[in-house]
Amino acid sequence: MTFYQLQKTCETTEARAGLLETAHGVIETPIFMPVGTQATVKAVSPEELEAVGAQIILGNTYHLYLRPGTETIGRFGGLHRFMHWDRPILTDSGGFQVFSLAELSKISEEGYAFQSHLDGGARHLLTPESAVDVQMALNSDIMMCLDQCIAYPAERDQAAAAADLTTRWARRCKLRWQANCPNALFGIVQGGMFKELRTRSAEELVAIGFPGYAVGGLSVGEPKELMLEMAAHTLPLLPADAPRYVMGVGTPADLVEMIALGADMFDCVMPTRNARNGQLFTAAGTLNISNARHRDDTEPIEPGCDCYTCRHYSRAYLRHLYLAKEILVHRLATIHNLHFYLRLVKEARIAILEGNFEQFRKAFHARMDEDRT
Repeated sequence: MTFYQLQKTCETTEARAGLLETAHGVIETPIFMPVGTQATVKAVSPEELEAVGAQIILGNTYHLYLRPGTETIGRFGGLHRFMHWDRPILTDSGGFQVFSLAELSKISEEGYAFQSHLDGGARHLLTPESAVDVQMALNSDIMMCLDQCIAYPAERDQAAAAADLTTRWARRCKLRWQANCPNALFGIVQGGMFKELRTRSAEELVAIGFPGYAVGGLSVGEPKELMLEMAAHTLPLLPADAPRYVMGVGTPADLVEMIALGADMFDCVMPTRNARNGQLFTAAGTLNISNARHRDDTEPIEPGCDCYTCRHYSRAYLRHLYLAKEILVHRLATIHNLHFYLRLVKEARIAILEGNFEQFRKAFHARMDEDRT
């Protein structure tokens, strides 16, 4: 069972620092979770993840259920031994991937019926019960309830129906979880971009009762102002003594603002995906390594950064690797970007504990504004 201890809350914002205890270690929050969709964070090893400060990573139920399958992973006792990662793992339920990837998917009260995006062959059925069963086989420390994902924009009736179905599925997930699994299960708040629906969704999930709660359905194409508005409305509705996870977010600025709103946990493919596309994050803003001005640049990606890449390699070398399409650049750029994200949330946590988060937040935005001028 996951246990959350709130350590300190900012006096001027809703930012908070805490400890999240799992079977595979204690997580210091706020925390960013690198995305390891296929039982690997792309381009880096578990040892490199530890070196950049990763405390927990995310795996994907849909992808791992289809390949290599829970029977194979079950022979290893779960994902940890299978992928050589001995720290905590969170797995999502697979609902978003069925929604976005699967061929000929159909939703009903029972669950999602779909054909695999890998071969379009046999039909599969993902129900609230089977989503919990798969995650139990993966032995993830934190599991997610199956929810219904909707596109943006969505009509109110569509958002209401999806939120209601998500609540009914959450009840079924909890029944399956309570009967079989010692690890944690999080409920997911839905409701689209409608505050009253998110209020109802949050209240219903809290009434069911979960060790933690997630805010879903954000960062799906809506304007950033609307995303922050929905998060600001939803997060205070969730219990203060439970971890709060905002799914699929986001940019460094998004993380800082979500922390200020009271969020504890985040995941996003941005630091890894952008690294493979040559975009690197620094305290002064983003850097595109393919730009000609880096051709003879002897500086590291970010002067003063102590990640492995910045301690050993220049911008000129990374640009050469990127233009030559050498695989090594993916690894080196990913190491830096993950280090940057994890350093950012660590600095935010320290600022909360020391009572100066608002100063930290203002300084961060001042640097970003300077970069844009």
